Amino acid sequence: MQISSFKDMYLAELQELASVEGQLAESLLQMAEVASHSALKETLVHHREQTEIQKERLLSLLQKHRADPTAHTDQAMQALIHETEKMMTMLKGNNLRDAGLIASAQKLKHYEIAAYGTAAALAGQLDLRDDQQTLHRSLEEEKQTDVLLTQLAKSDINPDAVAA
Repeated sequence: MQISSFKDMYLAELQELASVEGQLAESLLQMAEVASHSALKETLVHHREQTEIQKERLLSLLQKHRADPTAHTDQAMQALIHETEKMMTMLKGNNLRDAGLIASAQKLKHYEIAAYGTAAALAGQLDLRDDQQTLHRSLEEEKQTDVLLTQLAKSDINPDAVAA
């Protein structure tokens, strides 16, 4: 894929994000199945539902700009998910695995936060205010999930993992 304009670059970012959200939706289900702590399981399932909504927003933006939503597969997200899967097989015991799930989920969140921030900034540069607002909504949801994961790690999961 060759990018010849700033708008093409923006659309490539949206395509990348659509790939990210699609891959993440599958991974979050697997992570929730492995989680033993009920609040962690619930957070992962809820975020999966949120991820589906975010993906639909991205598909809507791509459709509006007549861009192919399947034109790009995000390899960085593939690698992060692969590392998450590998970590889950390495960690023994429910408490330790749950702590590892949170650490992995936060790496995934931080990647999404960076991608949404970039796409929103590009939309702003192109004066696409509706797109920018849509992307900011998803960005804020990602940040809120990151905060929830941090609170869960600090209050319950990590102390249990340390004590185990």
